[in-house]
Amino acid sequence: MGNNLNILKVGKNARSAALAISEISDEVISDTLVLFSKLIQKNKDKILKANQEDVQLAIHNNSSKAFIDRLKLDDDRVNSMETVLQDIAKQISPVDQILETNTRPNGLEISKVTTPIGVIGVIFESRPNVFCDAAALCLKSKNSSILKPGSDALKTVQALYDVLTEALSELGMPKNCVQLLGSGSRDEVKQLVNLVDYVDVVIPRGGRGLVEFIKSEAKVPVFAHLEGIVHIYVHDKADLDVAKTVVQNSKSRRPGICGAVETLLIDKEFYKKNGNALIDFLITQGIEIRADKCLFNSESIVGVSESDYGFEFLENILAVKVVPDIDCAISHIRYFGSNHTDCIITEDKSARDIFFKKLDSSILLCNASTQFADGGEFGFGAEIGISTNKLHARGPIGAQHLVSFQYHVNGIGTIRP
Repeated sequence: MGNNLNILKVGKNARSAALAISEISDEVISDTLVLFSKLIQKNKDKILKANQEDVQLAIHNNSSKAFIDRLKLDDDRVNSMETVLQDIAKQISPVDQILETNTRPNGLEISKVTTPIGVIGVIFESRPNVFCDAAALCLKSKNSSILKPGSDALKTVQALYDVLTEALSELGMPKNCVQLLGSGSRDEVKQLVNLVDYVDVVIPRGGRGLVEFIKSEAKVPVFAHLEGIVHIYVHDKADLDVAKTVVQNSKSRRPGICGAVETLLIDKEFYKKNGNALIDFLITQGIEIRADKCLFNSESIVGVSESDYGFEFLENILAVKVVPDIDCAISHIRYFGSNHTDCIITEDKSARDIFFKKLDSSILLCNASTQFADGGEFGFGAEIGISTNKLHARGPIGAQHLVSFQYHVNGIGTIRP
C-alpha cells in the first residue's frame, strides 16, 4: 500500500508540473537544457565514476558484451550527450505551432494548434543516455516526465538526475517537472503504467521482455516497438562496394542497438556474381555469418537454422539467406520482420520503389546504413524511442512528436442556424 501511495503522489505531482511547465517560456526551457549540458561537463568525473560502478556490477553478473556496451559511458559518449542537449535546446518549440487554418463560409476562423501531451512516462533499461534524451525532449515539448531506469543503470542515472535537478532549480523550472523512479523495482513499472488519471502515455526503451510486459500490463497508451528485426536486401542491381560498406556498418558499428541489421537477404543473381566476395569481406570484418554452408566457399560460415531468421542477435552475428527475387525478399521480411527498419541496396530506382511500396516498416532505407534509424540522425536532436505504432507517433520520436493538438475557433458573435 505504501508503494502505491508513493506512485500516486508521483503521478499527482507530475500532473501539477505539466500544468505549470506549459506556461514556462521556450527561452527558459532552452536555457535549462544548455545549463544541464554544461553541468554534465563539470560533473563528468562523478558521472563516469558512477557508471564504472554500474559496469562492474554488470560484469560481475555476467552480462553480455552488447549489454555492457549499451551501459558503458566514456568521454566521447558523455560529450555526445552534451551535444544532443545543446541541439535540442536550439530547436524551435513544437508547442503552439499552427498546423492548419481554415476559414468557413460563415466567417469562423479555425486553427489547429499543437499542445503538450501532458505527462509522459519513460521506462528504459541499460542505456544511461536515454535519461538525458527523454528528459530533454519532454522538457522541450513542455511535458512533465516520470523516468524509470532499469536497476543496471541506477547509479549512473542518479548522478545525471542530480545534475539535471541543479539546472532545473537554478532556472526556476516547476518542481517535479522531471521525476525519477529509482528503486529498480519492476513492481513500480506495473503501477506506473496503470496511472490512467495522471499519466497520458508510456514509452518503453528496452528489450522484448520489457516491452511485452508493459504492453500486457498497461492501461495507459503505449508508444513502442517490440524489437528491431532489421533486414537488408541486396538486389540484383546492387553495387558490390556499396553493399560491403553498408552491410558492414549496419551490423558492426554498434551491434547491440535496435537499428543493427540482423538478417541479410541476397538476390540469387547478385549471389552468382558477387555473393562470395560480399560474404568473405564481412567475415574479414569480424562478423559471424550464419548461412547455408553449401552456398558459400568460406569454411568460417556457421550453419544457419530457421530460428536464426527473425531473431535479434544484438551481437556481431548476421543470418544470411539467398532469395530468388525481390518479391521473395519482401515476403521474407513481412513474415520475419518487426516493422522497425529495413533496407534495400540497389542502383535500380524501380526496385527501390517496389520495396518502399510493399513494406510497412516505420523506416525504409535505400543504399544507407540501418544504423541511421535514430532520431538524432533524422535531425530531431535525439529520440525518446522508435515507435512501430500506426497511430499518433511512428518511427523515431522527437520533441515534435510529443505533442497533441486542439482547435482554436474565432468568431464575431457567430451563431449556428
